[in-house]
Amino acid sequence: MKNVLTGWLILAWSFSAPLMAQHVVPLSLDDALTAAWKNNKEIVMALLEEESAEASFRQTHSVFLPQIKVSYTAMSTNNPLNAFGFKLQQQTITQADFNPALLNNPSGTQNFMTKAEWQQPVLNIDRLYMRKAANEQRAVYSYKAKRTKEFLTFEVRKAYAQLQLAYQGRNVLEEAVQAINAIYTVSRNRFEKGLLQKSDVLHVQVQVATTETQLAQAKSNVQNASDNIGLLMGAITGVIYEVDKTSGVVSMENDATEVPATRADFLAIQSAVAAQDLMINSGKMSYLPKLNGFAEYLINDKNAFGFGSSSYLAGAQLSWTLFNGMTTQNKIEQQRIEQKKTVEQLNDLKARSQLELNKTLREEHDARLALQQYETAVIQATEALRILQNRYQQGLAATHDLLQSQTLLSQQKLNYAQAVFNINTTNAYLQFLTSTSTK
Repeated sequence: MKNVLTGWLILAWSFSAPLMAQHVVPLSLDDALTAAWKNNKEIVMALLEEESAEASFRQTHSVFLPQIKVSYTAMSTNNPLNAFGFKLQQQTITQADFNPALLNNPSGTQNFMTKAEWQQPVLNIDRLYMRKAANEQRAVYSYKAKRTKEFLTFEVRKAYAQLQLAYQGRNVLEEAVQAINAIYTVSRNRFEKGLLQKSDVLHVQVQVATTETQLAQAKSNVQNASDNIGLLMGAITGVIYEVDKTSGVVSMENDATEVPATRADFLAIQSAVAAQDLMINSGKMSYLPKLNGFAEYLINDKNAFGFGSSSYLAGAQLSWTLFNGMTTQNKIEQQRIEQKKTVEQLNDLKARSQLELNKTLREEHDARLALQQYETAVIQATEALRILQNRYQQGLAATHDLLQSQTLLSQQKLNYAQAVFNINTTNAYLQFLTSTSTK
């Protein structure tokens, strides 16, 4: 018997240990938003994409900056032409080197060449347009990061309201459990005195068990909602967050009835269209001549790491590609088609966003109406329960009616809390739909 008792204690401790290990952390909405903006993975990835676009733009500095290379080459040959050329580069030609036997059959000749090259872009109009396109692409990811932050803000507000709703549901059910337990105590006492049938007591016991099960689910909802907001904040799971008590509807001034044209996702697509237009112009400009400068400085010697002879070469090159097999023309046509697709995507997104805004405005109106109705219902259910309690204490009301009235009050309180959640999340979504942004 002692071993069995010890086993049950160990088992009970194993189930209670995780609950005891849970840490309750106070959390305000501002703190949740700050943590999410800093640690959320989607925000981090959006910022990395923005940094990548910035790095791509910096690569276009090459349209202005020179390229400088240095090399060192060691060579050996008995090829007549190359052998004589090595000696010319080394400036070591003598009269004896013109001996036909030596010219036709030279011995192995070595050359060690140090070479410095310089290339300077002068006029490449197509690359200038590519640079402008890269700048617009940088704006695309900047707007994308802003829109990601706006969506994350909405998600955090919704998750925070969800956690508040979970706490309210738990509190309502805790009150319901206490009230039904009180009814059970009175019913049991009356049953023991022979004033109540056993079926009534059993009915109360069933209601107690049902409500306690709902309370356990409500407590799990608190943990689930905490895990959800923790994920948005980039925090570890398993922490229970204690949020501010809801004070009803959160006021958000927003009377917009049309989706603004300056929303960040719209501006991102507009920047993408502008970038595509610049790339099309870049393709057109590739038909124009290009002007580039170049120079090189050479040191040649027959000995390794020798610096006996030096020379230079400098010049400018004007190149003009007259025909490249229709490659440029077809590429421009492809870019035009992609640009048309992007414009159509923008128009479709605007239309869908306006429909979503209209729908959300109607939902907001319905949510406010439901809030008023549930507020009245809570008042009426509270008064009805008070009257039934008085009648029950006087033996003038049935236990079943009292339980039904208590359940109705709890349900109306839950409905009211849900209505507050609905209107707050709807307002947050309206703010997301109508947010504006500028460069």
